[in-house]
Amino acid sequence: MDDHSLDEFRRRWQEELAQAQALRKRRRPEAAERRPRRPEVVSGRGEQQASGYLALAQGLLEGAGRPPAARATRAERQEAASRSRSPPARDAAGGGEQLVDQLIRDLNEMDDVPFFDIQLPYELAINIFQYLNRRELGRCAQVSKTWKVIAEDEVLWYRLCQQEGHLPESSISDYSCWKLVFQECRAKEHMLRTNWKNRKGAVSELEHIPDAVLCDVHSHDGVVIAGYTSGDVRVWDTRTWDYTAPFLESEFEEDEPGMQPYVSFVRINSSLAVAAYEDGFLNIWNLRTGKYPIHRFEHDARIQALALSQEDATIATASAFDVVMLCPNEEGNLQIAAEFEVQKLVDYLEIVPDTERYPVAVATAGDLVYLLKAEDSARTLHYVYGQPVTCLDVSANQAAFGVKSLGWVYEGNKILVYSLEAERCVSKLGNALGDFSCVNLRDSPPSLMVSGNMDRRVRIHDLRTDSIALSISAHQLGVSAVQMDDWKIVSGGEEGLVSVWDYRMSQKLWEVHSRLCSLALLPRWAEVLQEHFSVQSVPQTLDSRTPSPP
Repeated sequence: MDDHSLDEFRRRWQEELAQAQALRKRRRPEAAERRPRRPEVVSGRGEQQASGYLALAQGLLEGAGRPPAARATRAERQEAASRSRSPPARDAAGGGEQLVDQLIRDLNEMDDVPFFDIQLPYELAINIFQYLNRRELGRCAQVSKTWKVIAEDEVLWYRLCQQEGHLPESSISDYSCWKLVFQECRAKEHMLRTNWKNRKGAVSELEHIPDAVLCDVHSHDGVVIAGYTSGDVRVWDTRTWDYTAPFLESEFEEDEPGMQPYVSFVRINSSLAVAAYEDGFLNIWNLRTGKYPIHRFEHDARIQALALSQEDATIATASAFDVVMLCPNEEGNLQIAAEFEVQKLVDYLEIVPDTERYPVAVATAGDLVYLLKAEDSARTLHYVYGQPVTCLDVSANQAAFGVKSLGWVYEGNKILVYSLEAERCVSKLGNALGDFSCVNLRDSPPSLMVSGNMDRRVRIHDLRTDSIALSISAHQLGVSAVQMDDWKIVSGGEEGLVSVWDYRMSQKLWEVHSRLCSLALLPRWAEVLQEHFSVQSVPQTLDSRTPSPP
């Protein structure tokens, strides 16, 4: 309230008091004369208390904002309030005494009103506090002891951890203090981001097989799997400091050394490891039970493509002109959920994430793109004669693939984005001279997508405007792999160079070069902040938690 409004309030208050006193005097002049006067207050503490309240009232009317020097205790205010409930005197001093009584009642009401958290049930208070963020919870914890107990409840901080992506697979009973866990996760994330930007880290070579060549490598949540020409499959858990890799045994123990078929593809998720061999066999290991395979499937021809779901145990394989999808039954045993027949040999195969009941996959075969649903037959999602598909990636509701333009009418190489629900093209991106060699849609931020091209450039595409948001000249040769998260891009080139970019500032953070000439596979960098890359023959890990030695 400003000074003008406060002066106006005092003036109206004085006018109303004067009108009320004049009206009472006109209506009851005789009653006011017969009523005995109120006895005078005995000098002492009572006189000081009364004079204090009168001084407060008079100061409010005159505009003074400073309260009396001596403040009455709670017991004295209650005693004064009990006296104020008696009928007030109607004499000339009645206006001042009524004002004092009203002030005493207001002070008592302010002291007697309870906090809502005393009367409100604890569960309702938790439901109210769940809409607050971490800063607001910290401020509420400073209000009172009761609010501190509510603001530090384990349910609230567990939900904050889940909302910000910390420990997504844990339950609320795994830790006793989720507030401390939340603080540690944020401190670790801040340290990793700072190390990335300040170029602090260490490159470590994982233990490998010296007499074999690395065929394929994959990773998930810090666990790396690699397959070799010797038929060996090794697994590293880089979340710990012990990089010793155990072997995953196969069924070729009775064969002679060196006669095992070499590994074509390897895939891994949180529970399963899968390896496809050159002779058409497929071995599946359970990472929780041991190093021996729990399932083994045989195909009639060489396996040309392999896909493993990141969420569950769904597996898809392509051999010759057949695509097979494997899913666990009620007992947990893998069985064939669907079989599809395609017209050409499959080049790329991906499983669509977050499907509810039936598994869904997308496969490319030359210039054909198929949508494979377990409860339906194979559908042709895209087909243009003479324009082969060069790369593929899928998200929960979209599929993106590069198309090479050939023929008399050259339109430029493009990336097509299809809606899996409507089964139609929603975006046509890019118009490059080189072939699009890789694309990452699943891990990219919403409405963004990153791609790599043989013209040595990495591009960020804006799906809302169908335009190129950023183009970076990243490598000396063609880009072989690329991935993106909410603030950085990781790309690998055919010259063996791995680069990390802060795309918001168009600044290169890391550059790691291998003596080998090609990058075998760039795993899912955005899944964890501890990053990995693997080059042929020597798997390596790039860890931003530890600075490199001088």
